[in-house]
Amino acid sequence: MSDSAPDFVSDQHLLKQIVHLALEKKAIELVAMDVRGLSSVTDFFVICSGDSEPQVKAIADNIRRGTPHKPRHLEGYENLNWVLLDYFDVVVHVFGKDDRDYYNIEKLWADAPITEFIDEETETTDH
Repeated sequence: MSDSAPDFVSDQHLLKQIVHLALEKKAIELVAMDVRGLSSVTDFFVICSGDSEPQVKAIADNIRRGTPHKPRHLEGYENLNWVLLDYFDVVVHVFGKDDRDYYNIEKLWADAPITEFIDEETETTDH
């Protein structure tokens, strides 16, 4: 992890837990974004992808079952193209590969600090 970029993940228990649960199901291109000060809706986004509908479902299910409480809001679970789990302080987006490329949420929130997760290792990118 880069020393110049803020480490916003390590002190956020729910955020760390969600990242770990997504990685357990082999989430692809997993990132966490710190949108505090940029969004009035939430503090953090977790964005990841699955290669197939079953993998998107497995990632979303693992997060739902592995967190201490149910998400405040769940959307897109029926179609499995883009599943949104709203935990108030953390909003999780689980995309199918094509939908993630199309919506490109990371570009919409380009001013937010972002941490990329690759096989349990992290790489922080200063934006």
